[in-house]
Amino acid sequence: MSDIAFIDLAAQRRRLGDRVDRAIGKVLDHGQFILGPEVASLERQLAAFCSASLCISCANGTDALLMALMAKGIKAGDAVLVPSFTFAATAEVVALVGATPVFLDVLEDSFNVDPAGVELGVAAARRRGLNPVAIITVDLFGQPADYNRIEDAAKAHGLWLVADAAQSFGASYRGRKVGSIGDIATTSFFPAKPLGCYGDGGAIFVGDPAQAEVLRSLRVHGQGSDKYDNVRIGINGRLDTVQAAVLIEKLAIFADEIEARDRVARAYADGLRDVAIVPSLIAGATSVWAQYTLRVRNRDAVAAQLKAAGVPTAVYYQKPLHRQTAYRDYPIAGNGLPVCDRLAGEVLSLPMHPYLDERTQARIIAGVRQVLA
Repeated sequence: MSDIAFIDLAAQRRRLGDRVDRAIGKVLDHGQFILGPEVASLERQLAAFCSASLCISCANGTDALLMALMAKGIKAGDAVLVPSFTFAATAEVVALVGATPVFLDVLEDSFNVDPAGVELGVAAARRRGLNPVAIITVDLFGQPADYNRIEDAAKAHGLWLVADAAQSFGASYRGRKVGSIGDIATTSFFPAKPLGCYGDGGAIFVGDPAQAEVLRSLRVHGQGSDKYDNVRIGINGRLDTVQAAVLIEKLAIFADEIEARDRVARAYADGLRDVAIVPSLIAGATSVWAQYTLRVRNRDAVAAQLKAAGVPTAVYYQKPLHRQTAYRDYPIAGNGLPVCDRLAGEVLSLPMHPYLDERTQARIIAGVRQVLA
C-alpha cells in the first residue's frame, strides 16, 4: 500500500508539466534575478485575482507583516492585538518593531479571533500603560475571520486592521475577497500554503498608492530615488524573480485547485462529522482549506494510532503563543484564553491538497473512523 502524502506538491508538479521549467528558464536567460519583469507581472495578477488595488511582493509572509507595521509607524509604547492560537510570526513582528503584542482568545468553531475579545484586549493594553493602535487577524486554516464584527470593533477603538491571509488567500468573506479586506492585507507563499512557491515569498495588499510607495521603499532598505538614497529604515524584503515566475504559473491553476480543495473538505465532513468535531464555515465565508483540522479527544493517542495505520497527521498548534517562553510575559485579554488552551490539546489536521483522490481519501476517512470508534 502506497504512502499517503500530507501535502502532495509532486502531483501539482506533474500537472504543471514543463510550464514551470520554461518560466524559470526565461529568468535564467534574461538574468534579472532581483525585481525582474516577472515580479511586477505577478503583482498585477495577484491584485486582480483578489480585487485589491495594489500589491507589493516581498520575501516571505513574516516580512509582509513586518513591513505592514513599519509602514504604519507602529513603535515602542504601542500595543497590537493578536490571536494566541497561531504561528509565532504574528506576534514576533510586533515585538520586532518594539511594540507589545496583546493576546486574544479565538472562537472554537472557526479557530479565528473572537471579535468580542477586541474590547478586552484594548483594556488589557491600557492597564499596562500602552497605546492600542492595531489588530492583526489571522485567517486560520483557510477561513476568513468574522470581519464585519472585527471591523466594527476596530473602528470603535481606533485600531488599524492588518488582515493576515497567509492561510486564506483565495477565500472570500460576504462577497469580499481576502486581500481586499483590512487597512493592509498580507499573505505568504511558503511552499505548503495553498498558493506556494518553491522557496519563500509573500505579498502585501493596500488601497493607498502613497502607502504602496512606502512599502516598496521599505523592502529595499528604505530606498528613496535609488537603493543608495536611504530615506527611511527598511529591510531586505524583496521577492526574487524565480519565485515570481513559479507563482505566475501556479496562479493560473489556483482557482481550479481551490474548487478541488473544497471537494476534499466536503468529503471529509460527510465521512467524519459523526465521529469528530469537523470544521465549519461562518455565514458568508468560503475557505481554501489550507489545513483540514478536526477536534478530537485523546489527540496524541489518536495521532499515534493513525500513524501506525499509515495515515499522516499534523498538529497546528500544540502550544498557544501566550504559553510559549518567548511570549509568556506579554499581556493577555480578559482573565485567560481558555479556548486557545483547549484547542491546543484537541486539534488534529488531516492530509489536504487538491490532488487527494477519492480512493486515498476514503482510506483516510476509514482509518480515522476506525481509530475514533
